[in-house]
Formats: sequence, C-alpha cells, structure tokens
Amino acid sequence: MKKFKNISAYFFIILAAILLAFTYQLFIVKNNFAPAGINGIATMIQYKTGFSIGYMSLLINVPLCVIAYFFVNRDFAKKSLLFCLVYSFAYLGLGQLDFSAFQYDAGNHDTIYPVIISGTLGGLVYGICARHNASTGGTDIVSKYISVKKPYLNFFWITLTLNAIVAVASFFVYAKADAQGSTSYDYKPVCLCIIYCFISTFLGNIILQGSKQAYKFTVITTHADEISKEVLTTLRHGATKLTAVGAYKQEEKDVLICVVNKHQIVDFQNILKKYDNTFSFVENVGNTFGNFAKVKK
Repeated sequence: MKKFKNISAYFFIILAAILLAFTYQLFIVKNNFAPAGINGIATMIQYKTGFSIGYMSLLINVPLCVIAYFFVNRDFAKKSLLFCLVYSFAYLGLGQLDFSAFQYDAGNHDTIYPVIISGTLGGLVYGICARHNASTGGTDIVSKYISVKKPYLNFFWITLTLNAIVAVASFFVYAKADAQGSTSYDYKPVCLCIIYCFISTFLGNIILQGSKQAYKFTVITTHADEISKEVLTTLRHGATKLTAVGAYKQEEKDVLICVVNKHQIVDFQNILKKYDNTFSFVENVGNTFGNFAKVKK
C-alpha cells in the first residue's frame, strides 16, 4: 500500500508539472504579466531577453533542490527536483509546437480572463505538490528551508515580499515605448500579478486542507451523557468527555468535545437547545485525520 502511494505521488507530481507548463504556454507568456515567485522573475527575463523560462527554471531550481536534499528533507527535495525537471523540459518541448490556435492572447483587450484561468490552474498545481510533500521550486524551497532552520520566522512575509518585488518590477518591465521614443507605463501587469497570487494561493490552500473540513463543538454541560447519546444516535459521531471545574462557582461540570461534518452544524445546535445549563462554542477544523467518517445525512 505504501509503495502504491509513493508511485501515485510521483505520478500526480509529473501531471502537475506538465499542467503548469501548459498553463504558462497557453495563458501567461502571451499576455504580458508575471505570475508569483521565481517563475514570475523568469517570465520577465524571457520577455526582455528571450531567454527561456524552461532554462531559467533549471538554472535556479536544480541547485536549490540539491541544497534542500542535504539541509531540508530528502523526500521533499527529490519530489521537487522531479517537478522542476518535468516542468522545464515540458515547457521547452511545448515551445517547439504551434499552440497559436489554443493560446489565449488578449492582445490590446483589457481583460483578466488569462490571469483567472492561469491562477486557478496554478493554485491546483501548488495544492497537488504540497499534498505530496513537493514544491514547484523557487521560493517554495527557500520557504521550506527557512521553516526548518528558523521555525520562529514567518516565511509568509518572505514570500509576500518577493511577490511584491515581482509585481513592482513588472510595472517597469512591461512598459512600452511609442514611435516618438517616450515610455508608457501601465499598472495592468501589477494588478494581474496580484490577482494571480491571490487566486493561486487561495485555491492552493483549499486543496491542501483537503475535503475533510469539519467543525469542533466544545460543550460545557450538566447533561453530558444525554447529549453524547443523542449525538451518537442522531449524527452518528462520538464525543470525548472531560471533567472540569468552573472558575466562578467552583462547580464541577462535564465538557464534551465533538467533531461533526459541516452540514450537521444546525442539527448539533438543535440538540443543544433541548438542555439547560449548557454552554457551547464552535471552531472550524481545517482537516481531520484518523477515524472520522464523512457521514451523509
């Protein structure tokens, strides 16, 4: 079973790398905006110099993956290297083909369709890689290294800073000169870069959290046995019972902790309404592990 999971992980990483290569060829390079991270820098370099994103990815990411192998995590490094190699060669290979009939070229039209599509696909790729202990290279590897070596640092700000640099740089990189030699600057590439970062990060986080989102109820009550029995029979979920002492009256009460599916929130609240001397609060659970059935009702 473990061997099958490892094989499937590599399979999904390869598919994600090919998908990202298609995304760049079809929706990004023709529409004059830079996406997030190191690939955004590589996109601007290709726009100004013609030096391919595929080669730039190899030059940057292969050394980073080697560093990650020795100083971060070997499994993470190998999977990230696989992604970067497949992505780079897929991008270079696709560049030799004629995709003009399929490429989204907005031309002079003021539209955000390319960034919506590419951001959505990019978020899908990031989520797949993160779920299989891999990355798309670049800042992802740097962030992983920082989180291992200096876990007290918030690498969110490092990623945000780099993306901000990409967004600001795109304002100058994609400036155009007219026939008289004067330069015309446009905020559109900056806005598109910000939108891409938001969409890809938002969707990537959703995929990383998975489909096992739930809600945790903490219930302080004098009717713990009755509530837990009704939760078990009605919602088909168990509960953990604890004993606590209130700080104000120093009275002993029971505390129930129960995790239920999202569609069962109202049902759980209706159960609690039947009992007096009951107080509860609910928290969002990003993911669940172990024996938690997705009960359909």
